[in-house]
Amino acid sequence: MASFKRTRQPVHPGRIFREDVLEELDINITRAASMLAVSRKHLSKFVNENVDCSPEMAHRLAKATNTSVASWMNMQNSLNIWREENSPNDFKEVEQFNNAMTA
Repeated sequence: MASFKRTRQPVHPGRIFREDVLEELDINITRAASMLAVSRKHLSKFVNENVDCSPEMAHRLAKATNTSVASWMNMQNSLNIWREENSPNDFKEVEQFNNAMTA
């Protein structure tokens, strides 16, 4: 099976929300948190890329921006995959199944 490894880190969905929604519409964090019915603290952490986009947050963002839950989750999933592929853990202890079948 061919593999594709991204070389550039995908953008965090919080950054997309901050730049493409909040800044474009001139909405501050306090107002946006109220509109999304989340805490200001959590939204601040999200737009500053300190917490990931949960399925619940994706649903709230989708409803508020007339987009899809999948679009927000796909952004987060792409970032999660990139982080894992670029993590220092190489799982040397893991064996490939095809090696076990020939033993």
